[in-house]
Amino acid sequence: MTKFLQGLATLAWLGLGGLAAQAQAPTLPAGPPVAIQMVTQLSPSIPQYTKVDIPMLREALPQRSGGRIRVTLASWPERNLTGPDLIRVLRSGQIDLAGMALPTVAGDVPLLDIIDMSGQNPSHEQGRRIAHAMLPILNKELERFNVRIVAFYPFPGQVLFCREPVTNLADLRGRRVRTPGGSQNDFIQSIGGQPVAIGFPEVYGALERGVVDCAVTGTATGNGARWYEVTRHLYTLPIQWGVAAYAVNLAWWNRLDPPVREFLQAYMNEVEEAQWKLGAELTEDGIQCNSGNAAGCKIGHVVTNRPMTVTRETPADVALLREALQKVVLPAFVRRCGARCGEIYNEIVSPISGIRYTAQ
Repeated sequence: MTKFLQGLATLAWLGLGGLAAQAQAPTLPAGPPVAIQMVTQLSPSIPQYTKVDIPMLREALPQRSGGRIRVTLASWPERNLTGPDLIRVLRSGQIDLAGMALPTVAGDVPLLDIIDMSGQNPSHEQGRRIAHAMLPILNKELERFNVRIVAFYPFPGQVLFCREPVTNLADLRGRRVRTPGGSQNDFIQSIGGQPVAIGFPEVYGALERGVVDCAVTGTATGNGARWYEVTRHLYTLPIQWGVAAYAVNLAWWNRLDPPVREFLQAYMNEVEEAQWKLGAELTEDGIQCNSGNAAGCKIGHVVTNRPMTVTRETPADVALLREALQKVVLPAFVRRCGARCGEIYNEIVSPISGIRYTAQ
């Protein structure tokens, strides 16, 4: 079991990998046109969509292919889809490529939660290392759903947008907190909060009406979705780093001519690099934009009318989040996913995360 898993992890870095050293996509030879239906990103106004997906997937990809590839691109709400819907419409072949927020589809594929569990990653960089180490195993798991991951990308640090003041995690006791699902539910419950499942497009209205007291999302993601209009307080503890994935319908992918498939994989590696570069900049930019600091807001929308009150995370809460991973979040993940997932965690993720799963 050990050598097999380690071998798969090594292949992740020798295969598509998404490495910075990847060469640019090769020239696509002449041939029949290829139409691709893509649905990516949970809002049409967030930077991952406006700064990367639109210019690189909708505009540059057809140009780079010499006009051979034609892209139809939409965001989730433009197709009236939620996170859990994506893997279902993707596996059925209704779309060819999807941008999936992994916690939202972990109900169908629990192993996907292993990359970015609450409290696991202190940085984007570690989340990316774990994602690529897990890639071959995840794609083997996804074969039964007719789905394949072709690239990873991050959202900004996943923090708390709240209607009322939050100075530490203890303030969340008894509050209703919207989460994307997965391990965040376990963490919020562990500190006395009440996790609430609401699709991202509906969160603005839920906050506005007081259906939930707080909601977790990326600092810049919430800025792009204008959550600053319906919340007043931002607590900057990064509960997760929002590692997400571009995935394709496997049957469609395998039917592509090999030169087309090679071209698309190399191009998605470039998209991945652009998204991780953007992700590294967005966490602090989102904080500065939401707080109304025009000098520090370079990417998002600076809030000039009623800027948010920002409270930085306390060292005690950072330690509490890490403790919750080992005592609550990781055991709950293994209960959902099965004993083999605990073995996979210890073989592949533990050497990176520094946390080891112990059966309870």
